[in-house]
Amino acid sequence: MKIRRFSATAFAAALLIPGLAACNGNGTSDASATPSASGSVAPSASASSSAAKQALLDSTNAIRDGNFRFAMTGAGSTAEGQVHEPSQSAEMRMTIGDPSSDLMMKLDLIHAKPDSWVKLELGGTAAAQIPGVKNINTGKYQHLDQNRIKGNRALGFDFDKVDPAGSAILTQGVTDVRQTGEGAFEGTVDVSKAAEAGSLDPAVITALGAQAQSVPFTAKVDPQGRLSELVLKIPAAGQSAAQDVKITYSDYGSAAAATKPPADQVVEAPKELYNLFN
Repeated sequence: MKIRRFSATAFAAALLIPGLAACNGNGTSDASATPSASGSVAPSASASSSAAKQALLDSTNAIRDGNFRFAMTGAGSTAEGQVHEPSQSAEMRMTIGDPSSDLMMKLDLIHAKPDSWVKLELGGTAAAQIPGVKNINTGKYQHLDQNRIKGNRALGFDFDKVDPAGSAILTQGVTDVRQTGEGAFEGTVDVSKAAEAGSLDPAVITALGAQAQSVPFTAKVDPQGRLSELVLKIPAAGQSAAQDVKITYSDYGSAAAATKPPADQVVEAPKELYNLFN
């Protein structure tokens, strides 16, 4: 068994194995389509929509500064962490499933240039099928060979692309948006070209078909106009149930640097770990 596209620099509702969300049985079923208005659009409404979209586009600018905390949830999976560009460090902690799931994973990935470490726990009924699982479940941080993870979105981190969810890419795909209150927006977004964002599995985007061109979303910005929350309401598709993918940002400009693991808690990563993510 291999983890096909585990993006530790990104998060998707079906991150690891197609159908994992269905196996976990934690998808939500309340995602609803956003009704579309009929008839011609008044100039004032068009101008309002244009201003709302520009506000969303501008809201992602602060993310590029690379100093923030983030969290993501979807289909029984959670991730949270921080990016700290000043120290060239980042950390992501992720949990997918639980011990009763077919596959449960807990991961803590730390980058502090020029080094990276990952602490991995695999569980669930399918864990025994993973070759060398005992060498992976060490309970310690495993130091990663940079030559072996270069260009690997699973275990690497690109400090030139610091947003783990790719919200700037997602907001560029907004097809309709309106402001619903102070700092609050809702509308639809075309996610068919958003695989690069990382917050949606390409397999899920493909399964959505035409629905991918009009996925309902809500968004919030903080008093400084910076993106604080983005929720994608993904319809049921393929093996995945309808679900909300929620992305939040906080502590702009004041996130802490990632902490390197203690030396006595570090071992070199075994070949089984690299095989798992390739």
